[in-house]
Amino acid sequence: MKKEIQISLLPEQVFLEEELLKSVSLFLKLEKERINHIEIIKRSIDARRTPINYQLKAHVYVDEDFTEVENTFNYQNVENSSDFVVIIGSGPAGLFAALQALEFGVKPIIFERGKDVRTRRKDLAILNKEGVVNPESNYCFGEGGAGTYSDGKLYTRSKKRGNVKRVLEALVYHGADKNILVDAHPHIGTNKLPQLIASIREQIISCGGEIHFDSKMTDIAIESGK
Repeated sequence: MKKEIQISLLPEQVFLEEELLKSVSLFLKLEKERINHIEIIKRSIDARRTPINYQLKAHVYVDEDFTEVENTFNYQNVENSSDFVVIIGSGPAGLFAALQALEFGVKPIIFERGKDVRTRRKDLAILNKEGVVNPESNYCFGEGGAGTYSDGKLYTRSKKRGNVKRVLEALVYHGADKNILVDAHPHIGTNKLPQLIASIREQIISCGGEIHFDSKMTDIAIESGK
């Protein structure tokens, strides 16, 4: 059977597998041998008192086998698709709009005024060392958006926030650490984010999508109501 528990533990009890098993078995008053797997659902730090504790929400599989379900995304090949969508900007919203389009079988065509994530780094180095700003490639503009090189964070206070877990699963699918699926305040890491952005771009292109850098939208032409 699968039991859901909430438990407060010390850091060493959380991150050492044997200590976690021991703590959970004591909490449930069960023999350790009966616990086949502990799946952490949510993990947060409680620093309101000493010693600092972790608050865990977990599924405990007692006398029952656990089968891990891999995150699968149905990114379709849209190279020859007649359906397409034009996306302005390759920030978080633009990239995830493109991934969603691939799942729907629609070809995404992204126009980005800045440069790709690797070339963009060179312009930032010049900005930091010489104080010279490239107006089209800087901390604000370029692949990945404003937060890629500035420890950016994505927040929403909307009650219509959609499937946040699915977004985190997509990030893991493209190379992020699995811990972001359970941490209360998930953090990919500024040093890892550029490679993750490049992986998403490669996914889009390999499925037949398009990404055009150094392409700034200045106006929208409307002809015959279109």
